[in-house]
Amino acid sequence: MKNTYEITDLVHVSFDYSYLDDIIKRVLDHEKVENAYFSVIFVNEKEIRKINKEYRQVDAVTDVISFALEDVKDNINNNIRILGDIYICIEKMLEQAQRYEHSIKRELSFLTVHGLLHLLGYDHMDEESEKEMFGLQELILNEAGTTR
Repeated sequence: MKNTYEITDLVHVSFDYSYLDDIIKRVLDHEKVENAYFSVIFVNEKEIRKINKEYRQVDAVTDVISFALEDVKDNINNNIRILGDIYICIEKMLEQAQRYEHSIKRELSFLTVHGLLHLLGYDHMDEESEKEMFGLQELILNEAGTTR
């Protein structure tokens, strides 16, 4: 069944994001990460475009941007890891869920896993690292039962 909804109608709707707790826990458990803090921040298209332009010099809307603080050395204090921030564009997430014909839960889970893996040092700058990162994303989502 195809999801159909008007994105502009949903932007101001409150969603239940509690299922992300399980998704996040699965990523952290898989990567054996303990005592870590990070933020997931939901923004609109205007804000994500501004961030993308300022920090990546790309003047375009994107779905998720991660700022990994562990890229900076000496960021572990008292055995607590401060991983960074994940910015997710809700409008883009809704658009992609509709375009790829899967649920909002699936798309938001995917973007959260993707952003968190970036905070943990994964990237997709070449074919090998992309295969590793995207394979891990699918593994975690499938284990959580969050399939396409």
